[in-house]
Amino acid sequence: MNERIRSKEVRLIDDKGENHGVVPTSEALQMAEDADLDLVVVSQNQDIPVAKILNYGKYKYELEKKAKEAKKKQHTVDVKEVKVRYKIDTHDYQVRIKNINKFIAQGNKVKVVVMLRGREMQHSNLAFDLANRFMEDLVGDTIVVEKKPHLEGRNVTLFLGPA
Repeated sequence: MNERIRSKEVRLIDDKGENHGVVPTSEALQMAEDADLDLVVVSQNQDIPVAKILNYGKYKYELEKKAKEAKKKQHTVDVKEVKVRYKIDTHDYQVRIKNINKFIAQGNKVKVVVMLRGREMQHSNLAFDLANRFMEDLVGDTIVVEKKPHLEGRNVTLFLGPA
């Protein structure tokens, strides 16, 4: 914590926010000590660094608080997976459509997987038809196709994302 300020002079801003201009570092340190506060360099990259007289503990706490608030507001995009079989019933299909719309509205991407088992691999064209039906029913002004239906092992996959 007890780092030295290496420059001979600093642009000083006191604890009330007043600008004192360019001041010798020793004088700035003395002013900070008289006010029972710390001298903190806020901007190092100038030819004459900018230093502020403030309570370092409070300053550090405020920075951490801002960083935590910024992290809280950012949204991570997840890939939600919806698995179906090619023999899906109409009601189940409507439920999957509703879920996909909900995931997209939350800002997530969706991976639609049409699973094929055993001899169903012979009917992969039906799985592609179902994936294309998902595309037709969903793709519009809010949903875009990120990856067209393709065969991945024993599954036909389709990637959708928010527009």
